[in-house]
Amino acid sequence: MQYNKNIFEFYQSSGIYDRIIFRNKNNNNHLTIEKLIEKTLSIKSRYNKQSDQLVFSDGNSKSKIMIIGDAPGISDEINNKPFSGDVGLLLNKMLKAIKLDRTKVYLTNVINFRLPDNKKLSDYDIKIFKPIIYEHIEIINPKLIMLFGASALKTFFNNEESISKARGKWLDLKIKNNTYSCMPSFHPNFLISQPSQKINSWQDLKEFKNRIDRDKIC
Repeated sequence: MQYNKNIFEFYQSSGIYDRIIFRNKNNNNHLTIEKLIEKTLSIKSRYNKQSDQLVFSDGNSKSKIMIIGDAPGISDEINNKPFSGDVGLLLNKMLKAIKLDRTKVYLTNVINFRLPDNKKLSDYDIKIFKPIIYEHIEIINPKLIMLFGASALKTFFNNEESISKARGKWLDLKIKNNTYSCMPSFHPNFLISQPSQKINSWQDLKEFKNRIDRDKIC
């Protein structure tokens, strides 16, 4: 017993004990995509969803470019990936216009379950998913983030400006000790119904591309 006590006192006095405890604590708390998916699925009952209705992400998880929309649509739920169907086709064209594609970016939404009747995100939805999307950003750790739509903008910046006024501007998002450069822009779904806004969206995309080239991200 005395021997064990002496060993404990040695490790504690040398600092090794603290380092071991600290390392184990970090390992237990280390964020991963798998753990985040589990956390997201744990709240599926709040949205009356099954596990196979989760719409989590698409693209390259190692990318330094992250695209965040608001919520999945019907096509997304069917295909289990964000930005599917007509919205996805338009997004693919938008990415191609600035020499990107889904293999070079990471795609997700603020929330990962489709809302009834594709309704707009409520304050309740944002409150539930905000910690999850923040952790999602921490895991991917992108250099640049494109925020598509008013609800995505509201989630991170509390609607300090409308999407029409904030679009095309660089905003700093602070999460813990990191700062992420974000640009809000119109959601592709909005552009389908309001094609006259595509010219403004194109200006945003060009500015986004300029930043990619300047910072040599791709």
